[in-house]
Amino acid sequence: MEKLYALWQGSGLYNLSIGQFVMILIGFLLLFLAIRKNFEPLLLVPIGFGGILANIPEAGLAFSAMDKALYQAANYLASGDIGLQQHAQHVVTAIAGALQSKTTDPLLLLKEYAAASHHLQTAAMNTALDLQYNHGVLYYFYAVGIGSGVFPLLIFMGVGAMTDFGPLLANPKTLFLGAAAQFGIFATVLGALGLSATGLMDFSVADAAAIGIIGGADGPTAIYVSSVLAPQLLGAIAIAAYSYMALVPLIQPPIMRALTTEAERKIEMTQLRHVSKTEKICFPLVLLILVALFIPDAAPLLGMFCFGNLMRECGVVDRLSDTAQNALINTVTIFLGLSVGSKLVADKFLQAETLGILALGIAAFGIGTAAGVLMAKLMNKVSKHQINPLIGSAGVSAVPMAARVSNKLGLEANPHNFLLMHAMGPNVAGVIGSAVAAGVMIKYVSGL
Repeated sequence: MEKLYALWQGSGLYNLSIGQFVMILIGFLLLFLAIRKNFEPLLLVPIGFGGILANIPEAGLAFSAMDKALYQAANYLASGDIGLQQHAQHVVTAIAGALQSKTTDPLLLLKEYAAASHHLQTAAMNTALDLQYNHGVLYYFYAVGIGSGVFPLLIFMGVGAMTDFGPLLANPKTLFLGAAAQFGIFATVLGALGLSATGLMDFSVADAAAIGIIGGADGPTAIYVSSVLAPQLLGAIAIAAYSYMALVPLIQPPIMRALTTEAERKIEMTQLRHVSKTEKICFPLVLLILVALFIPDAAPLLGMFCFGNLMRECGVVDRLSDTAQNALINTVTIFLGLSVGSKLVADKFLQAETLGILALGIAAFGIGTAAGVLMAKLMNKVSKHQINPLIGSAGVSAVPMAARVSNKLGLEANPHNFLLMHAMGPNVAGVIGSAVAAGVMIKYVSGL
């Protein structure tokens, strides 16, 4: 009977908390949105499944050895079993010694560990490993792929291999539309800091910068920046970024209609000129050198993006380009999604800050969309060749969904108004702009 009771005490049902139950439901909700509603399924399926795995009680799939040791110690101390309590006290004493702390509360020790120096963190982690605690598999995925920054960079390389700079090169002034749409990023940073100043939220400057990148509508960039500046917010930021990217067809049209007249939506744009192969080969090289010289912190993202595009355009490494576009990006997407899902642990995700991030994220999308449309209207005041303001909304870089939305609204106003290729110019420019904005944030905000 005692063994059966011990088995029950070690089961997931016995140890399931309300927070974990809620997060498992959220994981199923993400799977539903991905499978039934087709909302960014390539990312939301692995993210949702990873979130479910991360919240299975007692499995510790998303925990480091340190997390496992101290969470288990907290449970043992509350169990009432003298043998388990003695074991827990031994674990807590060993880890506290490594952290040079006098704390005997396991959960307080976790907070001290998070705030400790790298040297003390390494000593404490080695102590937990010596005590025969192991890292969970999702923790390994995160540490190897996102903690190192490798996964988002590989995704960017694949995106570069799938990107055609032709529309941008054929109409270079659309670069201004992509740049204007990044205003949503910086406006959202100010909004996050404003919420902190009023006491509604507690976001640092680094947190605000990571949240602001959601406005770029670029999932890999958002993940990369948050992993550098605010890893504790990565789960909420990634969910917000990919969810709102999927909702672009719902978020953008009301803003686009409100800021344009019927006559502006009917503007027909002239045929794009032919872009030579030499231009397409030279552009990623020139872009990388110019941006890297001014903003070196943007070089990792933009470097991988330009490298992928060069493989596509040079015409001599088709096998490598095909791998980057298909096998590699698909493989990395699986592990990236599971790694992001590992951050959907109940005690880190179910906080007031998560609601703030979701609200700021949708505001960032809205502001970016509006800024792109208004920039197009401004350019029409000083340009002989008119630009349909609808393509300005594509500057938020949700490739190619934002361009499709611009094309759809253009066709509604004028059945002969095909804007897709014109909208791809600011769409691609938005990808470049979000990478540059990410470099600026990392350069000036890291350590604040």
